[in-house]
Amino acid sequence: MYKRILVATDGSDLSVRAVATAIDLALLSGAELVSVTVVHQQPYGYFEGSIVLNQREIETMQEQSDATAQRLVSVVQSTALAKGVRSAQAMVMRSNQIAEAIITAAKNRQCDLIVMASHGRRSLARLLLGSETLHVLTHSHIPVLVLR
Repeated sequence: MYKRILVATDGSDLSVRAVATAIDLALLSGAELVSVTVVHQQPYGYFEGSIVLNQREIETMQEQSDATAQRLVSVVQSTALAKGVRSAQAMVMRSNQIAEAIITAAKNRQCDLIVMASHGRRSLARLLLGSETLHVLTHSHIPVLVLR
């Protein structure tokens, strides 16, 4: 059925359910699992006229975001392996174009299914939004399973 499934996650409750579904699908079909989360690239200033952050502050914020994201996908990877998925990979991508990053990851990893939540976190630190899910749905050339 499926050979490689990509699951996009941001750690929200709904994306945790999407991860569980992706793991179950991988087990049922004997597929590999690729978990991905997309981290926003840190801006130099949040709006025109704001105090510009110095380079060290930007680097520190980016390192914290990257570490949090890596922990998130590593948990997905270890959970999948513990449940018996034959192969699980964890990816962290940096981009401000989240949907495009997800589509690119699926294409580059030769995935034949994308699993994701209908919406995710809604804050400056959020990684997925409903509009991102819609963008993946309308621009992906491979099937997308959206969980609500």
